[in-house]
Amino acid sequence: MSVSELYAQHTRVWIPDPDEVWRSAELTKDYKVGDPSLQLRLEDETIREYPIDVQGNQLPFLRNPDILVGENDLTALSYLHEPAVLHNLKVRFLESNHIYTYCGIVLVAINPYEQLPIYGQDVIYAYSGQNMGDMDPHIFAVAEEAYKQMARDEKNQSIIVSGESGAGKTVSAKYAMRYFATVGGSASDTNIEEKVLASSPIMEAIGNAKTTRNDNSSRFGKYIQIGFDKRYHIIGANMRTYLLEKSRVVFQADDERNYHIFYQLCAAASLPEFKELALTCAEDFFYTSQGGETCIEGVDDAEDFEKTRQAFTLLGVRESHQISIFKIIASILHLGNVEIQAERDGDSCSISPQDEHLNSFCRLLGVEHSQMEHWLCHRKLVTTSETYVKTMSLQQVVNARNALAKHIYAQLFGWIVEHINKALHTPLKQHSFIGVLDIYGFETFEVNSFEQFCINYANEKLQQQFNSHVFKLEQEEYMKEQIPWTLIDFYDNQPCIDLIEAKLGILDLLDEECKVPKGTDQNWAQKLYDRHSGSQHFQKPRMSNTAFIVVHFADKVEYLSDGFLEKNRDTVYEEQINILKASKFPLVADLFHDDKDSASATTASGKGSSSKINIRSARPPLKVSNKEHKKTVGHQFRTSLHLLMETLNATTPHYVRCIKPNDEKLPFHFDPKRAVQQLRACGVLETIRISAAGYPSRWAYHDFFNRYRVLIKKRELANTDKKAICRSVLESLIKDPDKFQFGRTKIFFRAGQVAYLEKLRADKFRAATIMIQKTVRGWLQKVKYRRLKATALTLQRYCRGLLARRLAQHLRRTQAAIVLQKQYRMQRARLAYQRVRRAAVTIQAFTRGMFVRRIYQQVLMEHKATLLQKHVRGWMARRRFQRLRSAAIVIQCGFRMLKAKQELKALKIEARSAEHLKRLNVGMENKVVQLQRKIDDQNKEFKTLSEQLSAVTYTHTMEVEKLKKELAHYQKSQGGDSSLRLQEEVEGLRAELQRAHSERKILEDTHTKEKDELRKRVADLEEENALLKDEKEQLNNQILCQAKDEFAQNSAKENLMKRELEEERSRYQNLVKEYSRLEQRYDNLRDEMTIIKQTPGHRRNPSNQSSLESDSNYPSVSTSEVGDTEDALQQVEDIGLEKAAMDMTVFLKLQKRVRELEQERKKLQVQLEKREQQDSRKAQEEQAKNDLDLDQDADLAYNSLKRQELESENKKLKNDLNELRKAVADHATQNNSTHSSPDSYSLLLNQLKLANEELEVRKEEVLILRTQIVSADQRRLAGKSMEPNINARTSWPNSEKHVDQEDAIEAYHGVCQTNSKTEDWGYLNEDGELGLAYQGLKQVARLLEAQLQAQSREHEEAVEGLRAQVEGLKEELDKQQQTFCQTLLLSPEAQVEFGVQQELSRLTNENLDLKELVEKLEKNERKLKKQLKIYMKKVQDLEAAQALAQSERRRHELNRQVTVQRKEKDFQGMLEYHKEDEALLIRNLVTDLKPQTLAGTVPCLPAYILYMCIRHADYVNDDLKVHSLLTSTINGIKKVLKKHNDDFEMTSFWLSNTCRLLHCLKQYSGDEGFMTQNTAKQNEHCLKNFDLTEYRQVLSDLSIQIYQQLIKIAEGVLQPMIVSAMLENESIQGLSGVKPTGYRKRSSSMVDGDNSCCLEAIIRQMNSFHTVMCDQGLDPEIILQVFKQLFYMINAVTLNNLLLRKDVCSWSTGMQLRYNISQLEEWLRGRNLHQSGAVQTMEPLIQAAQLLQLKKKTPEDAEAICSLCTSLSTQQIVKILNLYTPLNEFEERVTVGFIRTIQAQLQERNDPQQLLLDFKHMFPVLFPFNPSSLTMDSIHIPAYLNLEFLNEV
Repeated sequence: MSVSELYAQHTRVWIPDPDEVWRSAELTKDYKVGDPSLQLRLEDETIREYPIDVQGNQLPFLRNPDILVGENDLTALSYLHEPAVLHNLKVRFLESNHIYTYCGIVLVAINPYEQLPIYGQDVIYAYSGQNMGDMDPHIFAVAEEAYKQMARDEKNQSIIVSGESGAGKTVSAKYAMRYFATVGGSASDTNIEEKVLASSPIMEAIGNAKTTRNDNSSRFGKYIQIGFDKRYHIIGANMRTYLLEKSRVVFQADDERNYHIFYQLCAAASLPEFKELALTCAEDFFYTSQGGETCIEGVDDAEDFEKTRQAFTLLGVRESHQISIFKIIASILHLGNVEIQAERDGDSCSISPQDEHLNSFCRLLGVEHSQMEHWLCHRKLVTTSETYVKTMSLQQVVNARNALAKHIYAQLFGWIVEHINKALHTPLKQHSFIGVLDIYGFETFEVNSFEQFCINYANEKLQQQFNSHVFKLEQEEYMKEQIPWTLIDFYDNQPCIDLIEAKLGILDLLDEECKVPKGTDQNWAQKLYDRHSGSQHFQKPRMSNTAFIVVHFADKVEYLSDGFLEKNRDTVYEEQINILKASKFPLVADLFHDDKDSASATTASGKGSSSKINIRSARPPLKVSNKEHKKTVGHQFRTSLHLLMETLNATTPHYVRCIKPNDEKLPFHFDPKRAVQQLRACGVLETIRISAAGYPSRWAYHDFFNRYRVLIKKRELANTDKKAICRSVLESLIKDPDKFQFGRTKIFFRAGQVAYLEKLRADKFRAATIMIQKTVRGWLQKVKYRRLKATALTLQRYCRGLLARRLAQHLRRTQAAIVLQKQYRMQRARLAYQRVRRAAVTIQAFTRGMFVRRIYQQVLMEHKATLLQKHVRGWMARRRFQRLRSAAIVIQCGFRMLKAKQELKALKIEARSAEHLKRLNVGMENKVVQLQRKIDDQNKEFKTLSEQLSAVTYTHTMEVEKLKKELAHYQKSQGGDSSLRLQEEVEGLRAELQRAHSERKILEDTHTKEKDELRKRVADLEEENALLKDEKEQLNNQILCQAKDEFAQNSAKENLMKRELEEERSRYQNLVKEYSRLEQRYDNLRDEMTIIKQTPGHRRNPSNQSSLESDSNYPSVSTSEVGDTEDALQQVEDIGLEKAAMDMTVFLKLQKRVRELEQERKKLQVQLEKREQQDSRKAQEEQAKNDLDLDQDADLAYNSLKRQELESENKKLKNDLNELRKAVADHATQNNSTHSSPDSYSLLLNQLKLANEELEVRKEEVLILRTQIVSADQRRLAGKSMEPNINARTSWPNSEKHVDQEDAIEAYHGVCQTNSKTEDWGYLNEDGELGLAYQGLKQVARLLEAQLQAQSREHEEAVEGLRAQVEGLKEELDKQQQTFCQTLLLSPEAQVEFGVQQELSRLTNENLDLKELVEKLEKNERKLKKQLKIYMKKVQDLEAAQALAQSERRRHELNRQVTVQRKEKDFQGMLEYHKEDEALLIRNLVTDLKPQTLAGTVPCLPAYILYMCIRHADYVNDDLKVHSLLTSTINGIKKVLKKHNDDFEMTSFWLSNTCRLLHCLKQYSGDEGFMTQNTAKQNEHCLKNFDLTEYRQVLSDLSIQIYQQLIKIAEGVLQPMIVSAMLENESIQGLSGVKPTGYRKRSSSMVDGDNSCCLEAIIRQMNSFHTVMCDQGLDPEIILQVFKQLFYMINAVTLNNLLLRKDVCSWSTGMQLRYNISQLEEWLRGRNLHQSGAVQTMEPLIQAAQLLQLKKKTPEDAEAICSLCTSLSTQQIVKILNLYTPLNEFEERVTVGFIRTIQAQLQERNDPQQLLLDFKHMFPVLFPFNPSSLTMDSIHIPAYLNLEFLNEV
């Protein structure tokens, strides 16, 4: 849009105003570019001309459309600037009485100065669980956001509350803490919130004071940290204080007071217990009377002091400690009144010994008077040789006294805070926390001193953190939506912070001046002028040389330098502190003890704080040096501020900015000047500016489509993709592509674009209206138009004919003239052309002849000259060639003659000395070779030395450069002291090097000791392991002996097993005794972790799982190695990646494991190659094996039979033993282990005896059978000796093949099982069984062959393993040789260093190996002990199972007797069971029963069965049985409901059964009132002996509990769907409109995706509830009450959200609500539930929907609203009218006058003050008596209930 379009006529703008800051005006004339001024009309109809800066083109701010005014979030405004923000806050505060407004991530809270009903429990519950943008702005919404992010992200949170004094910071912090206490719930009986609130009077008394702006101003910052456990319940709190204004103790400005506690104590001085304090009125003390007036209007100091004492008592501060505290405070007042007299010389002073105030000071603190009198006027100077005592001047003594007073008060303040934290402390472990920071805001007074400087410095830091956080959130939003990120320029106050805290900044120069012996404030100010005069944030006042100006982010502040040095020094001399340390009062001595000083750093964070970040105290400790406290106040302040920023940066911040609307404290009075000043200071406008610099307006595609659908063309609506439609519409409406961006889920707009779209939308509607008006007016003028049209056509016809005739005549005349002109002009042109042509041809002929002749003469001359040149050049060339050729021939002849002579001479010499040279050559070759080698060695050495030299040179060069740079840096920063400091640094480095050598030696000694200890421990473990192995071998030998011995040795084996079991039992008992304490502690910790500190996340497996997974006591090497690796990986996961990266032990273990796996891979590869070679050798040996003799085969088969028989016998015995153990364990797990048996091993030994007997019988049969098979086979083969090879192959067709061992064993056992079925030889010969046995024999032979091959392979593998070890040793030797060679090349010092490194690495590897071995042994030991425990548990279970089996046998005998007695009698509706079966009955019928299993049976069948069991107990008159059964039933039902506390079907099932059992107990109780509807048969089933009235009451209470749980489950399912279905979902499509939304719709607590629910979802869910309750036989009256309760909850939740949401209070929402309510009423009628009263519970919601649709203008409308809305309270009606928001500009807002009229008419109502409905309210339930028509004898018990032990009587 162009400027002219924006600033058109009737456009509203904002112009500056001196009174109202900004004023609205309307343009009366369109603005054009270049106009010098604007013509405006103000709201009071005044015409004004507004000048424009033509150069800067600064046009006034545009005003937002009225539809955007009053938004919850300031970022939803289209035009984001200061006047829009101020106007929106003013409208919300004055017209709607809304004190909270969002500004992006900031909650702006305006102090209303009156109590508002918006902080009750109902409001807390309404905001609990809601997203921040879904509800109206509130401090509870910010608290809920922090609580939700803490639970979801598991990150600590902070709520930063800031603002001016009196803006409501403390109240906001208090309400936030109340919200956490209500929502989080205390994990113990102590109410943490009450204790924190109880600390408020104490903290206000000792930390608040009267200032010029506030009568109760907090002069310190506090950070209240609320701790939560893993289930996010409050477990404790901790308070930390910051920035205590200690100077107020000794100095107050005019019209200000000291801390309240001083005046409170003076007001209570007349009390008897305070007589010893020797106090009078506050005007008599110097420290309380400097500000003038000592009283505050409307404040009773004596009454406040009584509240302070009560708070001390409530927090557990003893009376004696309270008196000590008051003594210390009174002593400070007396110290201020001590009179100091200056001596004549001026350098010393004294105090009168009779000074009563000094006497009172010493008496109250319990110190010696003479020492305090002396050291108040003297100080000690300590030199290297001796100590001096020096007098002090009067000013020095006064400063020292004031510093002592401030120090005493600061220490007392810290002690009180520490004891408050002790009262709030909890011993439980803190999982996370939410901190609430209440700190003062930016301050500027007429006279600003050191305190204001520190406060504004702190606000600079907080503002910087705020700006960076806002900037980061903006960037995250753009990155999330994939918007191109362009850097937004925001105000960075880092230069101002650097001015204050950087090197040589204000604080540095102040500290430096404090170190100067005679430093003054004037000198410090002059240094500031000299140093920072060029800084843009530092200015010097024109009229002062002792003040300076700092340009803060909020405003310019002028500070007066007087007193800065003294306040910064805060000198407290050690002699005075030592006197206080020697006090006879313990509290005073503790305040100044050294331990106290060191421990104070942890006061705030040490007590019970175990959060994820380490937070130190914000109040730095005061440390004592030899002379005085070295750290200045500025340094301490800066340190505490940095710690505070670390705390805030480690948490997720949430911001609350409190605004003070006026200085007169008038309720709902808005001062624009004060508001703008605070908005600028608190960063709200900076947030607006950052948002406006980017894309402040954000629309979801769906919302944009619904809002601006009128701007979309009809052909574009055919597209189903809404994103594509939005893209095309925006590209056509807004031509500048930079004005908007398309995100992943939203559309982003620049500032002003939403207002432009709203204007287009309004223009569209206005154009439609105009179109309708145009059509109507056209219809009214149709006849007149037709008549005028006919007349006009006639006139046009005649006029057009006349004009046409005139035009034709004119055209003919024009054509004739043109023809004449054409002929004449043609003749003249022809004659002139012919004349010119003839002259041109003549001239061309003569000219061309002359040029040709000239060219011919030139060519002829050039030809002749060429011939002459040719002959001359040829003659000269021939002569030159002849001379050169003759000269070359002469030279060649001479040179060839010389070469020939030389060659001849050489040949002659060679012929004479060839043999001699040959003899000499024999010795020279060796020398040449040696010299060559020496040259090569020298070259190598030279190369190596060159490389070393270059490396050393490079290192030396780098070091020299580094030292040069450091030298330059030191010279630049410290000047002449650089050389001295370099020497000191060198000496320090040398000392550090020596210290490192000594530490290294100590580490080596320690390592040696640890190595020896580990070796000793490994030796012990190896000895123990050897003993265990021996024991294992003994057991294995015993098992083998048992397998080989005869049947006669079975008794001996049984005795041996008994002894083994006895030994195991004794070992088990020893182990139990040894580890009982550890097991008990483990169980306690596990229960505590499970119950108290349970949190979702990773859970480790039980510790005994590994022992249950395997029965092996000694795992293989590979298994243990894998286990170690898994343990290492688990360790990495447990301790986290950062810590794991630092754990070198785990890292080296993993490296070692990788190397071992690589070696195993190589070994497997080698084995694979050898296996291939073996296969090839086997193929070659097959032919030789085929030629073996058949007799050898038979002998081999027979021998293998015997060997296999022994092995199979052993294997079978082991299998039987394992199966027996498994059976015993399974049987033990199926039965309870509570019973015991006297004979615990009889069953086990009997089964073993039977198994051994059967084994011996089968063994003899198999041996006989196989002997016969072998002999028969030999006879058959002897008859066929002619074909040995063929028969051999036929007998053993697969003998040469490699057979898998498991297949062979399976075939062998198959033959054994077949043979075990026979008892005579005749059975064998039938059906070819003999052939099967023969095939089995061949399989056995192949098995033996496979075993032999396996043994050979094992031998070869062992050999290869040894070879691999040899190769490994060789490789290690080579590496050592290489290392040795490298070492020789190094310098001696480097060799020593390298040797030490090698030794350390070797020792480290050995240490790791030893540790790994120890861990393996310990792991095996733990597994063995765990398995031993399991085996003993199995033995105990076996004993219990045997006892249970005996009881079952007795019971079966009894059942048979009962059956015999009652066989022929009819079923009487009673069920009999034995007492020991009661637990099984409850388990099958209650705890393990699933409602789905009883589908299709009689409803409430468990209740009928239980009653029949009760009736039989009544019949046999067994009261104990009745009591036990009913108690077990009730407990079982409670257990099931506790386990399934979120299962609606299970809860409904047991509600129906409990009610039916209650009805049965009433129906068959014998009371005539319950028997009116019974039949005669039913009357026979009544109880005879017992009156169960008390149990009926218990069952009734249980039914109420189940009903409440049922309602809770149903509400938990429905509640998340209610708001979306009733208020947000468009039941009527296209009815609702969408308004712009701000930042809070991007709440980080909102999940991505569309989670909206429609009304059909609620109806489907209620259909499900209704079906379940009806199918399970629940009483219809109870079903009616259930749905009445659910409809009330729907009404309450919907109405509460309507009352707290401005965006849904519109006409369209009222229409949607009425439609949804009608749908719910229709569902009630369809289910015949309209009589439940559910519709009546919806009446408030119905009236609220009607209120949204009614007209709201005239007094008659007000009367109609008052008569209609009878179910709504006055507050609810007014709230809805205040929240009513028009969605279109054609709607009108509800005026303030109309709301006042409503309030006046409703003031006679006595409505409750509660705004919201209690959605947790539950109507009382009534269980009507509903007898059953069934008789007990007609009920059938299904078999799948497993109730066979019940006998029908």
